[in-house]
Amino acid sequence: MSTYQQRFEDLLGALRGAVAADEQFTLGYSAEHSQFVRLNHAKVRQAGLVSQASVQLRLVREGRQAEQHITLGDDAGLDRQRLQEGLEQLRQTLALLPLDPYLSLDESAWHSHSLLQPTLPELDEVLALIAREAGDLDLVGIYAAGPICRGFASSYGAFGWHQANSFNIDWSLFHGNGEAVKANYAGQHWSAEAFVARLRQAREQLAHLGRPAITLKPGSYRAYLAPAAMDEIAGMLGWGGFSGQALATGNSPLQRLYNGDARLSPLVSFSEQVSGSLSPAFSDEGSPRRDLLLIGEGQARERLVSARSAAEFALQANGADSYESPCALSLAPGNLASRQILERLGTGLYISNLWYLNYSDLPAARMTGLTRFATFWVENGQIQGPVSTMRFDDSLYSLLGSQLEDLTQEREMILSSSTYSERSTGSSHLPGALVKGLTLTL
Repeated sequence: MSTYQQRFEDLLGALRGAVAADEQFTLGYSAEHSQFVRLNHAKVRQAGLVSQASVQLRLVREGRQAEQHITLGDDAGLDRQRLQEGLEQLRQTLALLPLDPYLSLDESAWHSHSLLQPTLPELDEVLALIAREAGDLDLVGIYAAGPICRGFASSYGAFGWHQANSFNIDWSLFHGNGEAVKANYAGQHWSAEAFVARLRQAREQLAHLGRPAITLKPGSYRAYLAPAAMDEIAGMLGWGGFSGQALATGNSPLQRLYNGDARLSPLVSFSEQVSGSLSPAFSDEGSPRRDLLLIGEGQARERLVSARSAAEFALQANGADSYESPCALSLAPGNLASRQILERLGTGLYISNLWYLNYSDLPAARMTGLTRFATFWVENGQIQGPVSTMRFDDSLYSLLGSQLEDLTQEREMILSSSTYSERSTGSSHLPGALVKGLTLTL
């Protein structure tokens, strides 16, 4: 048993002995032990270690509920005292609250235990590799690595524990003219060869940025969207696209798809692939998660339903978090080999990244955003030069529907680089996409 799990179980034991007979509780646990290194000009500018843990205590009594977030320290006795104080505060708060009409607790005594602990590289090894391969480059980035833990327990006997090692190095290479290539390498199993290959690809793209910029007129262009660009599009779908609540209230960008009024390309199959991912197999509400087929061969299938939405809209809960966004979104691969991307593209746009996306027409699943970081104009399978930043505005039903030509055979595992409050466990596993037409507006 890990030290983190032991600390969690110690708090759980103290809580079980403190609650009254007419009280129910849930206890969520979150911890990390992360190395962080900031890089500039491929040199270490800041290095540090973050070790933190917290619990989310929810108290329920007679149809009312209240929650409190409690930061933990290294003193077990002080942590138990903080938990007891939090419990007392919640008791006082419950007396002031109205009944919660959509309160829904999973009363099953489920158990889940997952340890994903591949050996991570030594920090000295990573930094030496960066110095060797990128010492002459203006590389700016951040490296984060270490274990992330999540736990959950309830007064009904449910218990879940998830601990996973991961690394994420997110960087940009800057050209002397101010242009940049953005790249990322992340996962659970470190490969020096894979990192070097990704860095060398970025170096090759950086050389193309030295050519004169090409300005395109607004219009529709054949385009290849790299996995990082697809990740931005997939991230937008997390804004209610698969949400049971958003679909029930008519506020989902995929409303037409789930109503059966529209379809995507048969090549498109999106799944919530929790098994084997960095995300725990249980939700923040305390329900077991399972893998879900969200879109199968272009047609709507399952949706993400939290316990609260299930109670409000008479749906079947399936372990979604309270915000009902994917935590481990996976898009099935296609038939396009990566080595054939430029050849198959022929003449058109090679888009490494998209930026600042938003919905321009949510019911039509129409998105707008900017090209940025190594977008190139290609002619006859050869990169001609970088393209000046352009705005695109197009519908998902076009990009992943009528205009989708193929998806790549190879997919990229992209871990969330978010470190707000704590390192995220979110991820996506995505191919690149070759589209026959992408609309640029200005």
